[in-house]
Amino acid sequence: MSAELPIWTPSLFRIADANLTRFMSFAGARGAPVGDYPALYRWSIEQPAAFWETLFEFAGVIAERGMGPALTDGHRMPGARWFPGARLNFAENLLRGPDGEPALVFRNERGTRRELSWQELRSEVARIADGLQASGVGPGDCVAGFLPNLPETVIAMLAAACIGAIWTSCSPDFGIRGVLDRFGQVAPKVLFTAAGYCYAGKTIDSLAPIAGVLARLPSVVRVIVVPYLDPTSVIDGLPQAVSFAGFGRAGTALAFERLPFDHPLYVLYSSGTTGMPKCIVHGAGGTLLQHLKEHLLHTDVKPGDRMFYFTTCGWMMWNWLASGLAARATLVLYEGSPFHPDPGVLWEMAADEDVTIFGTSPKYLAALEKSGYRPRERHRLPVLRTVLSTGSPLAPEQCDFVAAAIGADIQLASISGGTDIVSCFALGNPLLPVYRGELQCRGLGMKVEVWNEDAQPVIEERGELVCTAPFPSMPIGFWNDADGNRYHAAYFERFPGVWHHGDYALLTRRGGLVILGRSDAVLNPGGVRIGTAEIYRQVEQQDEVLESIVVGQDRQNDVRVVLFVKLRAGLELDDALRDRIRRRIRASTTPRHVPALILQVPEIPRTISGKIVELAVRETIHGRPVKNTDALANPEALAHFRNRPELQA
Repeated sequence: MSAELPIWTPSLFRIADANLTRFMSFAGARGAPVGDYPALYRWSIEQPAAFWETLFEFAGVIAERGMGPALTDGHRMPGARWFPGARLNFAENLLRGPDGEPALVFRNERGTRRELSWQELRSEVARIADGLQASGVGPGDCVAGFLPNLPETVIAMLAAACIGAIWTSCSPDFGIRGVLDRFGQVAPKVLFTAAGYCYAGKTIDSLAPIAGVLARLPSVVRVIVVPYLDPTSVIDGLPQAVSFAGFGRAGTALAFERLPFDHPLYVLYSSGTTGMPKCIVHGAGGTLLQHLKEHLLHTDVKPGDRMFYFTTCGWMMWNWLASGLAARATLVLYEGSPFHPDPGVLWEMAADEDVTIFGTSPKYLAALEKSGYRPRERHRLPVLRTVLSTGSPLAPEQCDFVAAAIGADIQLASISGGTDIVSCFALGNPLLPVYRGELQCRGLGMKVEVWNEDAQPVIEERGELVCTAPFPSMPIGFWNDADGNRYHAAYFERFPGVWHHGDYALLTRRGGLVILGRSDAVLNPGGVRIGTAEIYRQVEQQDEVLESIVVGQDRQNDVRVVLFVKLRAGLELDDALRDRIRRRIRASTTPRHVPALILQVPEIPRTISGKIVELAVRETIHGRPVKNTDALANPEALAHFRNRPELQA
């Protein structure tokens, strides 16, 4: 792997112009030993207080810094405290762009376009914050959003942050049970919803499901309805409902409640496919500082950049995108299907809006490649410089597709972290080359290692991704977990005092990271651990295969590998295709990777955020119940895996 040539190398201009280059000079002038990125990274993990203090100053964080240290109890994990003397407001740090410039650009699949300037955004945030306070919302209260990816969603979140309230959201494709499993735990005081949303040419009503939610959510005292897609929507049937336009007083002065660094900002939710979703509480200061680091230094976001990420409000990438405002970027929001009315809809938007940073997922890139659509042949994208990808491992062949079909001069930055930390462990780097299938580097200040079964750090070997030192965006804790037992069990049970993230990974000699899948989905035939991504990478290179899912089936005191494939419309799985799949896997991996069974299914089950659910399929083929199918976008797909006679043979 280390002998490979890079697929992208930054130009001298890119390096000289990078925020990271400026930061290295800034830190070096203060005595940090930062001659190159490896030296900067070593300093950031060996002297974490100095690193985060320097970043705090470099990023111009608006805060009452106080006289205390940047880090206390740094040996405790969990238990370390960051900037205990500081007070700040998250929204104040996001709302400092120049008046006349655009802050938000909104597009949807129907061609609708809206734009809000920084001045208009601040005015709307002030009005909604006034409405929240008039509704009795104060610091520590929950405000919920059941919303599409609209400007009003960003406004409502920022308004909640202004007054120290806690924002939590679900995308509107969650069913009633899924919403109640989440909002029911945190008991929001105010709830924002839209009249509906659009997807793949259809209009879907949101008022009926939210009425069902409210009937079982007595904590809500006020409902604010955005009349999206239906300006004449009737809200009389919703208790305590008011339109978004009529909520709060226009002309209210913008004010910010400065609160402790670790004051709660967000509640995010685990997928919930193995039980009730965990309610993960994230602090304002840690989220802000971590995102500033990731945007300014790793993604190289600059004032005036047009930053887009295809996401719903139920995925942490929406929160990550929103923080781009702190770097004075213009956020480009999109609502609808990325393939309607055609596969080029996002690229037409990117060209029209001069998108400079385009964020997506491996699933989207694979589907785009299968569709035959090549953006560079249809659109001029002269200002696009970075494509980001996250959500699942990015296969090396997808790197080739980006270079060939989008642009060889574009940096492809695969990033990886999670809802648990509302940020990343590994990211891109504007100073380093990109290698196929590899995340460029570990994030600054993140002491990330790969450990083997003996809890020893290894390089160029597969193992568990861990973080061995505290970092600011660690959760404050879980909701309703006063003694911290559930929080501790989730991340620190396997390796005491060390964050165990649950990813199976490999750290390269050059400092890059390869993600091989989730640890709990690792296959174990004959006692050999195999990451599922190693198999997906080979299978989905077959033109006939649209997508796949692989699990281990307990069989005769061992585990056999079972692969399920979804094929192109009209195709049937036959022995010839099975043989081609097996030969490709064997030639590119090992005989242990070759599936014992390959079966066809019409649909692959996914979470609402689009991730395939290997654990749910594994439970289903063993005849065990899946505890929480409301977390799935298509729970009916599990029926295709249940009671299959081939699995009994």
